[in-house]
This record gives sequence, structure tokens and C-alpha cells, in this order.
Amino acid sequence: MFIVGIDIAKRGHMVRVVDSEGRTVCRPFSIRNSCSGYNTLLERLRKLTNHKSEFLFAMESTSLYWLALYTRLRKEGYQVVVLNPIQTDAMREMLMQENKTDKIDTLVIAETIRFGRYKASSVPQEKLLALRELCRNRFYLIDMGSDLKRKITTLLDQVFPGFESQFSTIFGKTALAVLRQYPTPEKLSRAQTGKLTEVLQAASNGRFGEWKATQLKELARDSFGILDCEGAYSALLLMYLDQLQSLQDAAAALEKRIASLFSQFDSTLTSITGIGPVLGAVILSEIRDISCFASADKLAAYAGLNLKVKQSGDMKSSAVHMSKRGSPYLRRAIWMAGAIAVQFDPMFKAYYEKKSAEGLRYMNIIGHVSKKMTAVIFAVMRDNKIYEPVLPAA
Repeated sequence: MFIVGIDIAKRGHMVRVVDSEGRTVCRPFSIRNSCSGYNTLLERLRKLTNHKSEFLFAMESTSLYWLALYTRLRKEGYQVVVLNPIQTDAMREMLMQENKTDKIDTLVIAETIRFGRYKASSVPQEKLLALRELCRNRFYLIDMGSDLKRKITTLLDQVFPGFESQFSTIFGKTALAVLRQYPTPEKLSRAQTGKLTEVLQAASNGRFGEWKATQLKELARDSFGILDCEGAYSALLLMYLDQLQSLQDAAAALEKRIASLFSQFDSTLTSITGIGPVLGAVILSEIRDISCFASADKLAAYAGLNLKVKQSGDMKSSAVHMSKRGSPYLRRAIWMAGAIAVQFDPMFKAYYEKKSAEGLRYMNIIGHVSKKMTAVIFAVMRDNKIYEPVLPAA
């Protein structure tokens, strides 16, 4: 068996080959991160043997630069192990290699495999990688939309103060329909009552009628905001509204793709209250292989939901906060699931009420709920079972 240790970098990789006895049979050499570099790697290895089963490739999960090489090797039928840098750091200490160079790293990586001082993680296959990219970019679109909403709110506060008081939210279907037609109080005050009524009725499915149109026109006439000089404010408002709609449409399209791809995995995550296909996809694609986590606490630490306490000598801070290390996407999904679960799941609701009775505030309680949600996720994924809430004893 030959172990191929590869130190990953953006533009090129360093490679070393050792045998099962730890002898270097192919001194470190560099390859480009390209097709020609990949071909060079295989040519060098074929000089040792033509049997693919005789090679075991090992590399660290350095940023995203390992993905292309990993997927190509897997496609060619080679065995590949991707290591967490924490695992190789432990081997570096054992080998007493304080220096860190590309050549030394190839030895550390190869020896980590040879000594078996690693836990083989199930690296995400192509579909799981694609699911993770879809989920992360959906969050990106959502966040951009939230930024646009803040800009729109700021503009309205300047140009048309009081408009938001007329609707439960200015980003509802009816309010947006009115703003697209009448982005300033001047235009709204001059609107024909009949036409404004039609806009309201169509957008609200008949909930609002002429009475609402009259109310809005009166509000517009009495509004005391910045004048729309040269139409600058209305132009900005309409532009932001178009951008927001475009982002929302793109996010909705991604959600359909995410749900469709997630359905191809045999996951019981959606049996947990608060977790639908989208959040389930985020959680699955970020965790990848639950067997890589020895306990729910380890999973919570990976999500950054473990508690961080500051202590120096005999002084210990009374403030306890989440570490917020690890995957922010996983932490966000678990937090969102917990916020929903306390409303509809009897177990989480009882837990919320218990913490509330202890005097904790909402955000602090949801932090505790998220930790409990992590434990549920861990158990469901580990056993691949359907979630069943367990009510506390009376």
C-alpha cells in the first residue's frame, strides 16, 4: 500500500508518497492545480504500480482548494481521505515537527494515515456539495434582501413618514403594490380613488377597498416628509423595490432546487418540529457525516453553540456567551428551527416556559433551546430515526 500525502494550496500542491513502513518512495514534488498537473501526478504514481487499489490519497480540507482534486480522484476510482487540520496537528506534535513547510506537511499528512490516528470522515459527495452551495448562497440572497429592506425603510421614513403605520408590514404584498404605483405622498395624494381601490383590492384579495384608499390619500395629504427633489427619492425607492423582488424570486427558485435535491437523501431531519426541507438541507449539508461527532456537545461546539466562559485566576466572569465558532450556517439554521419549535412543539414549548420562569430573556432562552435542538438533531441523525417529542413529567 502506498500513501500519497498531498499538501493543498490555491495554485499548486505538494506531493509525497510513502509505503506502509513509512519509507519515502517518492520524494516531495509539486504539481499545478490544473489538468496537466493532475496528469503529472498520475504519471509519477504509475511508475510505482498500475493498480489503483494500491494507493490511498490523503489531504487536508484546506478552504475549497481540495475539492477539485478530491472529486477527480474519486471519479477515477482512487481511495481518498480528507483530514481535519486538527488531526494533522496532533501528528505534527508526535513527530516533533515544529517547522511548517509544504514538504514537511506532506509527511505529516501521510504519517497521520499510516499510524491510523484519524477518524475517517464521510466527505460530502457531489450532490451533498451541491446542496451546501445552494443553501449557503440562498442565505446570501436572503441577507442581501434584508439589507435592501433596511434601505427602503430608511427612504420611506424620510419621504413618506407614517406609511408603514397603515400596514402590518411595508413588505407585504399590498403595501408593495401601492408603493410601486405611488412611491411618494405627492403621487398618492393625487391618485384617482377608483384606480387606487383596484390596486388595493387586487393585491389584498378583496381585504382592502375604497375605505383604505381614502385613508391612504388623507395620510398622504397630511404627510410631512422630504420633498422628492428631481424625483431622486422615488427613483431610488423603485429601483430598490425591483432589486428586492429579483432577490426574492431568485431565493424562491433556489428553495425549490434545494427541496428537490434534499428529497434525494434518506434524511429524517424534517420529522423534527421547526425543520422543513430548506433548514433540513442546511443542517444536513453542513454536518455532512454525523459519525464524525462523538457526542451532541461536539456537534454543538462545531455549530458554535457551546458556551464560552472568561476566567483568569480566581476571577470568573458572570457573563456566559456562545462561542460562535464553527459553521455560522449551521448555527443559524439550528437557531431558526429552535425559534419555531418553541411555538409548536410541546417539549420545546415546555422547556421554553421553564427557562422563562427562571427569569431568562428571550434571546438567552433561544440559545438554550438551540443547544437542546442540537441534541435532538444529533440523536435523529445518529440513529436515522423519526423524531418523537418527549414531554417532561408533570
